[in-house]
Amino acid sequence: MMDWNALQLMLAVARAGTLSAAARRLSVDQTTVSRRLKALEADLGTALFSRIDGCLIPTQAGERAIAAAESMESSAGKLQERLSGALQSCEGSVRLTAVPILMNRLLIPNLEPLLAKHPRLQLETIAETGNLSLNRRETDLALRFARPQKDAGLCRHLADVSYALYGVAAGGRRSDALITYEETHAHLPQARWMSRQAERGGNGQLRVNDAESALAAVQAGLGLSLLPEILAASDRSLVRMTEGPAVLSREVWLLVHPEVRQLPRIQAVIDWLDKLFK
Repeated sequence: MMDWNALQLMLAVARAGTLSAAARRLSVDQTTVSRRLKALEADLGTALFSRIDGCLIPTQAGERAIAAAESMESSAGKLQERLSGALQSCEGSVRLTAVPILMNRLLIPNLEPLLAKHPRLQLETIAETGNLSLNRRETDLALRFARPQKDAGLCRHLADVSYALYGVAAGGRRSDALITYEETHAHLPQARWMSRQAERGGNGQLRVNDAESALAAVQAGLGLSLLPEILAASDRSLVRMTEGPAVLSREVWLLVHPEVRQLPRIQAVIDWLDKLFK
């Protein structure tokens, strides 16, 4: 009989993409993950993953095995919910993903009221710049800075986040250099705006690859950058450098897997997000 723990390990590898990342998710060492994966492949008589550019990519056999394991995982989860009564009460696990700046600077600092109200809720937060898959059940809820084109599940517009140019407040040690973005992230709206300012004669020595790094650099007095006002406006160490309306605005979209949308624990997190972004 197939070992369910081995299948869970295979799913962790598929979702993490590397042995080291899967080991962190499973709270074991990388050697253990490698050994158990090889044992599973030996039992099945086929390779489940190929190594490409340092990442583990499922083979055709691996894709079939992953699909079957995900179906088993979903069925097991539904059974557990029915047996535990989680379908009728606000308890159980919810996986929520968002880009690091929203997760670390907005969501996590405001979690206490949600967790206090629902003591049997278990929230797993995933700060990730990549888009985790709802279809593959890598997450239950996701916040994204754009309307999704695929793997959307159920989605709706949650909020508009405005951006303005910020620097360290008077009295702090501040450089007026522009903090821009490196090339692989030049497509971001705030990156394009900063690039245009630099082309008009602004000086800068620092380029970053995400908004949280830009925020940290501004707080350290290393320069000026576009930041979400929902975060920067409440930071007394920062001052808004642009007058008038926001320089730009980005949409935040909420995605939820349709199979869990009606669960009380999912609705509780959605209600909390709605209040947070009002």
